[in-house]
Amino acid sequence: MRKVPFLTMALGAVLLFTILSGCVNKPKLYIYNWTYYTPTSVLRQFEEEFNCEIVYDTFASNEELYTKLRAGGTGYDLVFPSGDYTAIMIKQNMLERIDHSLLSNLGNIDPLVLQKASYDPNMEYSVPYYFGAAGIAVNTARVPQYEKSWSIFSRSDLRGKMTMLDDMREVLGDALVYLGYSVNTVNPAEIAAARDLVNSSWKPNLLKFDAEAFGKGFANEDFWVVQGYAEVVYEELPEEKRNTTVFFIPPEGGPAYIDSMCLLKGAKHVDLAYKFIDFIHRPEIYAEFTDYFGFPATVNIPARALKKAAPYYQAEELIAVELKDDVGPNLKLYDDAWLSIRVGD
Repeated sequence: MRKVPFLTMALGAVLLFTILSGCVNKPKLYIYNWTYYTPTSVLRQFEEEFNCEIVYDTFASNEELYTKLRAGGTGYDLVFPSGDYTAIMIKQNMLERIDHSLLSNLGNIDPLVLQKASYDPNMEYSVPYYFGAAGIAVNTARVPQYEKSWSIFSRSDLRGKMTMLDDMREVLGDALVYLGYSVNTVNPAEIAAARDLVNSSWKPNLLKFDAEAFGKGFANEDFWVVQGYAEVVYEELPEEKRNTTVFFIPPEGGPAYIDSMCLLKGAKHVDLAYKFIDFIHRPEIYAEFTDYFGFPATVNIPARALKKAAPYYQAEELIAVELKDDVGPNLKLYDDAWLSIRVGD
């Protein structure tokens, strides 16, 4: 083994220490966000511009997010709940107030989205990230004939080749709007009717309820029809299969969401968190984000003129959707209905 001169070793040790010290001393921003929801390119640009490191964890449902945060000690700075859970977290004093003076790009946010955000229309505790809805992806090579409706899940000829989200409010909300009811109804009879529709007509044809692997399963053709989010489906889909994939939001409507950027109570990296919120709402960054996932730029108005890619669905498809509200103690009606659906899975 060749011997390394002492001086060379010493200089190498100093250099290594300097490099490691630089890495250790870099400020960190801790983010807890949905899976497939911020392009890596955007994260890396932020890190480079602000000389920091992003620690990025993901969740698959609002329930997962909420349960983890209630357990405490997560160390997260920014979290991305949907509107109904943002409302819950505001009531439970889990979020810091937003200081508008630290944000220069709030004027880019569409006032129509803020009107829908009835839980926080003045952005006191949250800044909208994206307004959208789950829809249906269909493999048209396998299913050439189909109706753009939630009724597709009642097709027994597709039994074992379809999935719906493992999400109580999404699935029951789809059934409610299909029956002509509100996704936020607290009428026990209407919720029971939605439960019965899922149990009798939809569930028998599903391979499973799945909030995590439906994108991969659709790409692998394990599933031919999935309820889910466009970004998850297309993130997994190879280019050659995109021309035989259709994604749509049924005209009956369905549950919609506004996912927002929220500063968690007790966040330790507040300065970086504000910088990230403002960074996302730069028009060119928001256009890059929505282009990457094939979204329309629903929240940021100036970004719409900067988009380079056609979205996988049109903003007009969101006209009939309804934002999920916090239904308070009436959530137990949904819990009980969902338990009935999931028993025996």
